[in-house]
Amino acid sequence: MKSAEWYFDFISPFSYLQLEVFGELPCALEITFRPVVFAGILNHLQHKGPAEIPGKRRFTYRHVQWLAKHHGIPLKFPPAHPFNPIRALRLAVALGNRREVIETIFRFIWREGRSTDAPADWRALTAALGAGNADQLIADLRVKDELRANGERAIAHGVFGVPTFVVDGEVFWGFDATGMVIDYLKDPQWFKAGEIARIDDLPTAAQRT
Repeated sequence: MKSAEWYFDFISPFSYLQLEVFGELPCALEITFRPVVFAGILNHLQHKGPAEIPGKRRFTYRHVQWLAKHHGIPLKFPPAHPFNPIRALRLAVALGNRREVIETIFRFIWREGRSTDAPADWRALTAALGAGNADQLIADLRVKDELRANGERAIAHGVFGVPTFVVDGEVFWGFDATGMVIDYLKDPQWFKAGEIARIDDLPTAAQRT
């Protein structure tokens, strides 16, 4: 049985889209769900997110909506984006990072188009998860520490964006890499030989200053 780690953030519509096509992955694949703060990874890399670049922001949102239509995935943007995902991420951790919990949170935000900031919406989400004591749960230091540790683990693996699968130490970034993960699981040796092995150490001919 193969195992994989899946790094995601609820702020990422691409993470939602990828979760919705998990049915394409081999049934025997054992997935460990690792919520991370995407902003923390961006800060570490000193890099802007796509929503922080005006032209890219518009294209990204349109691309996400098109991808959802193309793949038959229901999608409705939340009232504002980017938003602060910390409470939702901590809630996932507090409830054991279970797939059904993560799906419920993603669908609340990206299928129903709701906010985790609005008090009424937050109460509706926590009620749906049976977590009436959610505010107490997410304030637990162990929850905060686990979320922080997930981010550190992601950076140690070389994760630079979300969603990302890590399988055998190999990093597969983005919704459009789902098929690449599937092919790797079928034939990992292909990824270790020939041209794909050569480009792993391809030299740099020029750099921006």
